[in-house]
Amino acid sequence: MSGNNIKNLRIKGLLGAMFASMLWSTGGIFVKVIDWNPVALAGVRSLIASLILIVYVKRPKLTLSKPQIFGSLASAVTVLSFIIANRLTTSANVILLQYTSPIFVAILSVWVLKEKIRWYDSLAIASVFLGMGLFFVNDLSTGNIIGNLLAILCGFTLSVTTIALKMEQDGSPFEITIFGNLLAFLISIPLIFSDLPSIKSLVTVIVMGIFQLGIPFIFYINSLKYITALEAILVTVVEPLLNPLWVFIFTGEKPGIFAILGGIIVISSVLFRSIYVSKNPTEELPKEKGA
Repeated sequence: MSGNNIKNLRIKGLLGAMFASMLWSTGGIFVKVIDWNPVALAGVRSLIASLILIVYVKRPKLTLSKPQIFGSLASAVTVLSFIIANRLTTSANVILLQYTSPIFVAILSVWVLKEKIRWYDSLAIASVFLGMGLFFVNDLSTGNIIGNLLAILCGFTLSVTTIALKMEQDGSPFEITIFGNLLAFLISIPLIFSDLPSIKSLVTVIVMGIFQLGIPFIFYINSLKYITALEAILVTVVEPLLNPLWVFIFTGEKPGIFAILGGIIVISSVLFRSIYVSKNPTEELPKEKGA
C-alpha cells in the first residue's frame, strides 16, 4: 500500500472518530429537552441503537461467553446510568466523570488481564481521583451527589465494557453493545408503558437512538482500523468538551468552578497517561523471566 493511501486511510479514521465523538456529544442536550422518565428514555434510545447495529452486523452471535455476558450487563448499566445521571446533575459533571473510564480500565486490567500497574498508572489514578473529588465540593444537594455517583458508576461500567470488548476482540465486539442495549430496553419496559411520552418526545428519542448512539458507534469502531489508540483517545476528547457546551448554549446550564477544575485534572491525567504510553510502548510489554 502506497504512502498516500495509508495517509488517506488515517485521515478517514480520524474524521470518522471525530464525527462519532461530535454525535455522542449531543447526548446531554437531548436528555435535557426530552420530557420523559429517564429510564424509559434510555430504554427506547437503546432499542433504536441496537436495531441500527443489528442491521449493520446482520447476524449477531449469542455465544454466552463470560466477556459477552459481563460486557452486556455493564453496557446496559452504562446507558441507563448515563441518562439518569444527566437528569440529576449537570451534563458537564456526567461526561467528565464518565471520562474517567480509561483509568478504571488501567485498574481492572491488573485483576482481569493480569497486567501491571506502573508509575504513570499510579500517578494518573491518583490525579483522576483528586479531580473526581472536586466535583463534589459544590454539589452538596442529594440530587447532585447521586447524579455524580451515577456518573462515576457510568465511567466504571464503561471500563468493564471496554475490558470485555478487548477480551472479545478476535470475535465480534458489536454483540456486546447490541445485547447490552437490548437488556437496557427490557429493564425499562414497565416505565415505558406506564408513562407514555408526547409524540414530539418519542420522535426525538428515536432520532437520538439513531444519530446519537447507533450510527456513531459504527463510525468509531470502523475508525479504529486506521488510527492508533492514542489518536482515538485524543480525538474523543471532543465529546467531553462539546457536551457541556451544547447544553450551555441551548439551556443555559453551566458547571461550577470546582467541576471545571476537576474536569481539567481528569482530562489532563487521561491524556498524559495515553501520550506517555504511546511514546514508551516497551513499558507496556511484559518482562521476560529473569529480567
